[in-house]
Amino acid sequence: MSFNVKIDVRQLPHGQGLPLPCYQSAHAAGLDLLAAVTEDFPLILAPGQRALVPTGISVALPAGYEAQVRPRSGLASKHGVTVLNAPGTVDADYRGEISVLLINHGDAPFAIRRGERIAQMVIASVLRAELVATPTLSSTERGSGGFGSTGR
Repeated sequence: MSFNVKIDVRQLPHGQGLPLPCYQSAHAAGLDLLAAVTEDFPLILAPGQRALVPTGISVALPAGYEAQVRPRSGLASKHGVTVLNAPGTVDADYRGEISVLLINHGDAPFAIRRGERIAQMVIASVLRAELVATPTLSSTERGSGGFGSTGR
């Protein structure tokens, strides 16, 4: 089951002329974020380099929601370009520009041009936890088995 939530979006001056983020298919989970770099000067990401790429938008998420900034699979598979802090989190009380921290894991420079789809933004509800200090935890079959312990 899915439903719509209204998100106010402000297009910043350097984002003018770009379309607002949108879903690319009827059942897509993420809205595509676009690069709001200047038309004349694409951002060149050398191999191993990272850059904070502007999107030219800010949002007003309702309380109880977050926006997750995630990589686009096509950029990752074709060029090795991905979101470095994936998923990035946009909190409901943040009103600044959404920027995307990209890194080039590929072996060739990658040009980020104005309007290029650079990441996707997934709107998700947030469940806040109340942590309760306790001297012991309930036991489970797994116990304290960590990294790789369930693959034996």
